[in-house]
Amino acid sequence: MVKELPQSVLFCCDHNAVRSPMAEGIMKQFYGLETYVQSVGVHNDLEIDGFSISVCAEMDVELHRHRSRSFDEMEQYGDDLSSFDLVVALSPASQARALELTRVFHLEVEHWAIADPTAVGETREAKLAAYRKSRDQIIAHLKANWGEPQA
Repeated sequence: MVKELPQSVLFCCDHNAVRSPMAEGIMKQFYGLETYVQSVGVHNDLEIDGFSISVCAEMDVELHRHRSRSFDEMEQYGDDLSSFDLVVALSPASQARALELTRVFHLEVEHWAIADPTAVGETREAKLAAYRKSRDQIIAHLKANWGEPQA
């Protein structure tokens, strides 16, 4: 069943370098400015992944300017977790961190099981195929939750 778009969504994964930036960028493209969308990681020790940039560029989603940040940095910059309507965790570690941080708020945390493509494939084409699979899983979840893109 398609739900109403939330006013704000925070996507999270392990490093804010692969899955959560893809989800943030694709959601912004699909649903425009109707929803405030951000992404974070449990850690901020990696830059945006080049394969993520490539597979999103295939659908005109620009990620090359994305700067990875962690939950801790988000709070340091003044983004309050409680200001989000929904937190979508794309990895088990980020789900655990989100639940830990939101236990004092009445905040919905969902877990979408999105495959981590970073260790899959030996060749460039095999790696791209793995990243496309993760991207397409994100797209399927977005559409299942909030319907077809509005653009």
